[in-house]
Amino acid sequence: MSFVDIYLAQLVDPFRVGLLVALLFTAANTQATLNRWIPIALGLVFVAVLIPTTIGSSAGADVFQHILVGLFSNLTILAVLLAAKAAYLRLSS
Repeated sequence: MSFVDIYLAQLVDPFRVGLLVALLFTAANTQATLNRWIPIALGLVFVAVLIPTTIGSSAGADVFQHILVGLFSNLTILAVLLAAKAAYLRLSS
């Protein structure tokens, strides 16, 4: 699989998106003690490593390649989620 194929497959993975949504809720709860960005950065790397190592990668690509592409796809998904949260907060106030 090429990098683009892996990237697009990871963008629509519901398990990955669900973990990142849960990460945002967790980061909001720990914001007073840990800051907001520490849990987000650690969770971003955790999700990128967790999925390929536990579920397994598809044939033809190694785990390291999936982890690297997973970091970029997690950043993309997280950027969309943070933009949606900012838009919601702006419209609700």
